[in-house]
Order: sequence, then structure tokens, then C-alpha cells
Amino acid sequence: MKALIISADNFEDTELLVPYYRLKEANIPVAVASISRGVIKGKHGYEVAAYKILDEVNPDDYAILILPGGEAPALLRKEPKVLEISRSFFSHNKPVAAICHGPQILISAQLLKGRRATCYNLVADELKEAGALYEDQEVVVDGNLITSRQPGDLPAFMREAMKQLGL
Repeated sequence: MKALIISADNFEDTELLVPYYRLKEANIPVAVASISRGVIKGKHGYEVAAYKILDEVNPDDYAILILPGGEAPALLRKEPKVLEISRSFFSHNKPVAAICHGPQILISAQLLKGRRATCYNLVADELKEAGALYEDQEVVVDGNLITSRQPGDLPAFMREAMKQLGL
């Protein structure tokens, strides 16, 4: 079992680092993929190595997709490969966990219509316009979809993500 985190510069530091280390703690290998190989930098200065570029990602190799927030999703949602990867996880009913601005990627991939979800409050209108059933809760689980609003929701977010993995 392996996990995939997709992000880019200006990610919300804790929303990438907490899932990364929680999954590692459970002995799950984690791949961080981005637009280019190398270091990506968080909004608060943390750096994470992205060893994979998006074109190298085969969604079949991973059990869960994590989409951290911050400003990175606004850039990533314009990348066709990110949308393709997201759609693949949904079509195979694999867990997708998106927090804060992360659901913007799923909006662009047209995956949220009729799905229960939450997000950062500034994204809520866009989520509703995409046809999602918005809920202002710390975590919302709808089948394989796990969403949360902000860094303070990370304990609930990761609890539900780990449940989806059977842990």
C-alpha cells in the first residue's frame, strides 16, 4: 500500500506535513508529486522534496490520494494530469482526501456534483456552484471522499483517511 500527495509551492505546511508523517508512521510509503521535480516550499517556509513529476504518476500504484490546501491547488487545478489522476482515483473508488483549498482540484475535475463535502470557507461558494452538497463540518466523508476545512481539522481528517485505508 502506497500513498500519493500532490502539491506545489505555497502549500499549507501542516496540511501536507501532518498527512505525510502520519502515513509514514503507519509504515505506508508516501510519494510527493508536483509539476517539477525538486523542493516545493510551503507558505510558512517548510520545504518538501517532490521526487515525482506529475507525468510519472500511475494512479494504479497508490491506495490513497491526498490533496493539501494553501495556494498550491489554484495552480495544480490547471494541470490536466492532476485532473486525470483525481478522476482515476474516483473511477476506481479509491480514497481521496482533500483539505482546505484542496477540493478546488476536484471541482476542476468535475468530481463533486451531488457529493457531500467541505472546504475552506472562502472556497465554499465555488464548491456549491460545482454542485457539491456543502457541509460546514471538521470532516465530511462521502464514500471514498474525505474533506476538511482547515489545519485545525487535521486530527479528524487523518482519522477518517486512516479508516479508509483500514488502519
